[in-house]
Amino acid sequence: METVWIFGDQLNRGIASLAGVKPGEARILMVESQGKLASRRWHRQRLHLVVTAMRRFAGELEQAGFEVDYRKAASLEAGLAAHRRRFRPSLVRAMEPNAFDRRRRLAELDLELVRSNLFLCHYEDFATWAENQKRLRMEDFYRWQRTRLGYLMQDGKPAGGRWNFDAENREPPPGAEVTWAAPPRSKLDDLDDEVLGSLPQGLMGEEPSGIWATSRRGALARLRHFVGEELPRFGPHQDAMTERSWHLSHALLSPYLNLGLLLPGEVCDAVQAAWEAGRVPLASAEGFIRQVIGWREYVWGVYWYWMPGYRDQNALGAKRPLPPAFQDSTRTRMRCVGETVRGIEENGYAHHIQRLMVIGNLSLLAGVEPMQLVDWMWASFVDGAEWVMLPNVLSMALYADDGRMTTKPYAAGGAYISRMSDHCGSCPYDPRKRVGDDACPFTTLYWDFLARHEKRLASNPRIGRQVHALRRLRDLPEVRKRAREVLRKLDRGEL
Repeated sequence: METVWIFGDQLNRGIASLAGVKPGEARILMVESQGKLASRRWHRQRLHLVVTAMRRFAGELEQAGFEVDYRKAASLEAGLAAHRRRFRPSLVRAMEPNAFDRRRRLAELDLELVRSNLFLCHYEDFATWAENQKRLRMEDFYRWQRTRLGYLMQDGKPAGGRWNFDAENREPPPGAEVTWAAPPRSKLDDLDDEVLGSLPQGLMGEEPSGIWATSRRGALARLRHFVGEELPRFGPHQDAMTERSWHLSHALLSPYLNLGLLLPGEVCDAVQAAWEAGRVPLASAEGFIRQVIGWREYVWGVYWYWMPGYRDQNALGAKRPLPPAFQDSTRTRMRCVGETVRGIEENGYAHHIQRLMVIGNLSLLAGVEPMQLVDWMWASFVDGAEWVMLPNVLSMALYADDGRMTTKPYAAGGAYISRMSDHCGSCPYDPRKRVGDDACPFTTLYWDFLARHEKRLASNPRIGRQVHALRRLRDLPEVRKRAREVLRKLDRGEL
């Protein structure tokens, strides 16, 4: 009998290696790698989600009539070897993995690897598109995706006559009259308890509370909740940060997409249908679909296009260690940083602006070594994966690739956070000040960052004006002195 080997981020009956296979035609192999579980200090909720979803999916396959060999082994390779010794399959078939290094290792294991169908644009198709581009701009890729997939299109043109509605989707937090209901929760069962009891010691983060579904049924319920309840108001405030809600109207679907519990096509189809029925404003539907078929698939494509040397990018020569505040929310007085990290501790999650403009921005301004931030984010978020974190951290957050994905560093002072959040009113630091004990560290470090990289950034048309403004600062020596003090305190967890 043949074997279909299913990895932990392919938890769907529709994956290419399993689609059409009936019980009795193939045996299923799933390997829980103990080496992977112990490889870093993961967030407790991330490991719980992945392992529970794997074991639950194996149980569902068994209930459907499949013979499942679910193994705990030192590594994936060890699990495969043990499976082969016991069952001697005539062939082992697997869908290609999402990780570049795993793809290379599997090539040596005598497998039949089939092309992944977990994305709407396979990385080989992305490479074909990329070869005809002068610059790999996400906006160009997104428009190509919209055109060929047909989402939010009318007579070959974008619905509403525009490709994106960014201008309408950048509003600050709404007033106190707007509230957000708690996200759905699932009651933990015996399997959840079993998994929690089997996880390694010393993990970060709080115990799971049922926010993250561990089955396809639960993931589909989260999708219905988002489209029916949150999507109508998702667009305008998708870049806002508020202490009144850690999730606002964000979908919270990325973990399920990244594990295969949901497929991008069915998610976008649900949003398209809601818009066509008049239940969702075009700006909200477009803002969400852009994140899925645009940004998510673009990140997947560039990851494969630039690997394996992509990990070595460090154009700004950043060498600072990860701030203690990122690993303990009590190690900072910066309200925006503390609240973001506290949310990660509690839920293994932060939305895209918190990741980019709080965690990423502070790391960029302080000069945090790129792979330290990649590894921490990969371990800390329930939706973490190397293909997710490398482009988002190296390119978008830290400008470590010198602009291969973005036309400027996403550097900002405290004014941005003050405008897009309600953190600053209860923070001891003043976003308007760049010197003094109560000066906002973001504002101080922003000008110090421009000074450190003045030669590199002066010719950049999108940030050159700020560099020229730097030269007119009369208090620049004081700013840079204050910046040195800020960095010392950041390193000690005293800022």
